[in-house]
Amino acid sequence: MIGSLFNTILYKPLLNLLILLYEHVTFGDLGLAIILITILVRIVLLPLFEKQTRYQLVMQKIQPQIKEVEKKHKGDKAKQTEAMMAIYKEHKTNPFSGFLILFIQIPILIALYKIISAVVGAAGFSGDLYSFVPAPETINIMFLGLINLGKANILIVVLAALAQFFQAKTTMFKKKPGEEETPQEKAGRTMVYVTPLLTVFLFYNFPAAISLYWLVASALSIIQQIIIKRKIAND
Repeated sequence: MIGSLFNTILYKPLLNLLILLYEHVTFGDLGLAIILITILVRIVLLPLFEKQTRYQLVMQKIQPQIKEVEKKHKGDKAKQTEAMMAIYKEHKTNPFSGFLILFIQIPILIALYKIISAVVGAAGFSGDLYSFVPAPETINIMFLGLINLGKANILIVVLAALAQFFQAKTTMFKKKPGEEETPQEKAGRTMVYVTPLLTVFLFYNFPAAISLYWLVASALSIIQQIIIKRKIAND
């Protein structure tokens, strides 16, 4: 039941869109088709990603207030929780929304991974195409005639890792002189360096098509986070 719903709502529509882009928009360049579908998915999910980014940035911004509340009501959990909820309400955020937003994104990432794997691999996908979407005779897996998207490519992986690094950096607010870091902020700064290493570790042996998707998605996140961060700073 869940698998059928996943295929109907996510896998097949995205697969057919990728093939249409490949055949009629990018003129047989799978890399460009992957870039376009990544951009389109991000546009459709822009409200979701904006909420996620705003949540991350707001939570960092209000950490000094949270820390002050924890000190002020150290022996009274009820008052501590009440004061924290007031801060969340003032800044129009929910401490649990980050988990919900991440949970919603996971099926989309799985669908895109499955689609790219099917297109560049030998699994086949023609049986999942709609009647009005003819299956290509062959799939050209060379990106711009230079990069084989069916094989691992260290250049794309490194670029994706660098994009992850700068994406993480854009979520961090500059500390005021003498201001102490909270445990959450320390963890966030650690992840700035850990996330790129994880990207290299996870994608090192993956087909370059998947690394390309991750690179483009990270680059779009950087642009989005810079814009939202400026908005929040002016609130």
